Amino acid sequence: QVQLVESGGGLVQAGGSLRLSCAASGRTFSSYAMGWFRQAPGKEREFVATITRSGEVTYYADSVKGRFTISRDNAKNTVYLQMSSLKPEDTAVYYCAAGTTASSMRYGPNNYWGQGTQVTVSS
Repeated sequence: QVQLVESGGGLVQAGGSLRLSCAASGRTFSSYAMGWFRQAPGKEREFVATITRSGEVTYYADSVKGRFTISRDNAKNTVYLQMSSLKPEDTAVYYCAAGTTASSMRYGPNNYWGQGTQVTVSS
């Protein structure tokens, strides 16, 4: 069992930055690929970024490539999402997830989910 708790969301102006964190419980964090997804009002949840168990390989949605960076610290059981050059269309609830392989997480299903953290980007 893995519990995921996101933090770091908030209100930011367009062009600004935020860093989201996802803290995982348990001693098996490094055995999971990790990812970030988001859901905007009235829309389906969508893939944002994933990272392999070792942190060596990352995958990004085209809409965030070059602006967002996913990373992880296995010693701290934490995965991060550094978001820069934020746009109003990035407004969403951001969810952390743990899964089997980083390349397939975007297609689901994934093993564990956090409760989400709200990110609001004002224009």
